[in-house]
Amino acid sequence: MSDVYTVGATLLKVSGVNLALGGRPILRDVNLEIKDIQRAGQTTGQVVGLLGPSGMGKTQLFRIIAGLNAPDSGTVLVGEAQQPVERGRVGVVAQHYPLFNHRTVMGNLLVAGRRAGLSSDASEQKARGLLKGFGMEEHGKKWPAQLSGGQRQRIAIAQQFMCSDNFLLMDEPFSGLDPLAIDRVADFINGVAHSHELNTIIVVTHDITAAMEVSDTIWLMGRDRDEKGEPIPGARIQATYNLIDCGLAFRKGITADPEFLRISNEIRKRFETL
Repeated sequence: MSDVYTVGATLLKVSGVNLALGGRPILRDVNLEIKDIQRAGQTTGQVVGLLGPSGMGKTQLFRIIAGLNAPDSGTVLVGEAQQPVERGRVGVVAQHYPLFNHRTVMGNLLVAGRRAGLSSDASEQKARGLLKGFGMEEHGKKWPAQLSGGQRQRIAIAQQFMCSDNFLLMDEPFSGLDPLAIDRVADFINGVAHSHELNTIIVVTHDITAAMEVSDTIWLMGRDRDEKGEPIPGARIQATYNLIDCGLAFRKGITADPEFLRISNEIRKRFETL
């Protein structure tokens, strides 16, 4: 059974993005939109899973959305005011959660705050608030080498929220994890997303099951085919799956649901044609 919800303001809009590298089209007319999902009595952030085979340009799109690279053409607008994306407005959490090993946990957060232009007092206040919110208050004086993988992930995310707005891009957060660890990471990502109404997380992954477990929307990226069935250079979004309408969002234990199995099998089969 699907949730009752409404959609509010547009929080992210990608329009007509094209990119070629070395004369080879990588992205072709990419159009995406994320709107604020609203549920009565609930604080609801947004989690979108970006899926697609290797070599489809997911990383390039990731960098363009983050404002790290510019497309050849097209626009990326973020926030309720729909302003052009700038480097730093969208947080990026890389696969291995890189931190400054020569600084403490608190030191890592304060560096990020200073880079964002915060005063020392404002930076420390924000850092302490994030550590509390992520259940890491007792670890502020520790060094990154003293943290577990899950704790490093939390600090890497907190670090990005020090210097970005409500947007976060995560690159392969489930890579190399066992099923129980994937469940823990999915729970944490959802907890972060739903801690603020405007929080919006895009998860780039190859793991179809994990993506569906954590997301309310799935974007499937791939190439069009010509009349002979040959791939047309340049990838774009081939399908969007609204998991809320399918009754597969905001709850646990969905992997055995017949609709979950149907959609995951459909996506898996479509991978072969992308």
